[in-house]
Amino acid sequence: MSEDRSHPSIHEVTVIAVPKIGHWIGGIALAVFAVIFLQVLVTNVNMQWGVVAQYMLNPAILSGLGMTLLLTALAMVLGLAIGVVLAIMRLSGSHVFQLASWGWIWFFRGVPPLVQMIFWYNLALLLPELSIGIPFGGPKLVSWNTNEVITPFSAAIMGLAFTESAYAAEMIRAGIQAVNTGQTEAAATLGMTRGQTLRRIVLPQALRIVIPPIGNDTISMLKFTSLVSVLALPDLLYSAQMVYARTYQTVPLLLVATIWYLVLTTILTAVEHAIEHRLKAEHHSSKKTQARTSLFRLFARQQEAR
Repeated sequence: MSEDRSHPSIHEVTVIAVPKIGHWIGGIALAVFAVIFLQVLVTNVNMQWGVVAQYMLNPAILSGLGMTLLLTALAMVLGLAIGVVLAIMRLSGSHVFQLASWGWIWFFRGVPPLVQMIFWYNLALLLPELSIGIPFGGPKLVSWNTNEVITPFSAAIMGLAFTESAYAAEMIRAGIQAVNTGQTEAAATLGMTRGQTLRRIVLPQALRIVIPPIGNDTISMLKFTSLVSVLALPDLLYSAQMVYARTYQTVPLLLVATIWYLVLTTILTAVEHAIEHRLKAEHHSSKKTQARTSLFRLFARQQEAR
């Protein structure tokens, strides 16, 4: 029976892409907007790129940059530490711990960090003195002046870290719940306590799951630090504001701050992607190892059966 050549095989058919006019129109429009934006950036004399270059490495700007990085690091470390405790409390069997954790998360997720910073900075209006002692009118063992304890720096750290702790607690709780319960049961059969199981098995796997969203939170925290300028804390934005308050070069100094924020977020984004890539590679390699181990055990059992 001869093959009908009037209908060619599917393997011989050349696929021709159908032109999409909407894609071309959208692409051209975006290209035009991009060219206009670049033209404004390059040709507008009010940008004063020479002044921007002059202040990029200014000592005051670099000092503010260091303060921004310090605030970001401390707020994230403290926020994550508190978040781990809150997540464990939410998953505990005690209703008191669950309620206390839920109340913390509810409050600090609902109050903006800027409001918190202003409140903590003005805590002396509510409590002029902070003390440790016997409550309900008992003697005071140690006391401090609130204005000496709550500085602009400590108020900024409290506002940023407490806000981060509320969000981190929910992320870590979700990561803990994502760990297979069979692993905790296996750890229990090996005689491990709940604390050992949590530290050695559950938390390492949970943190591996929540590292990507924590990376996003770190980038957000870097930008949240600009709020501390209301406390006259010399971060990157406040330092730029102090410079242009003297020189009246507002736009160039804001561009300096903008460029530094973009540089820092780009670096953090690259680090986040590198960590995610590393974790994916480790996850795939562990899966391959488990598959090989399972095949080897299956083969061994078959040989024993024979």
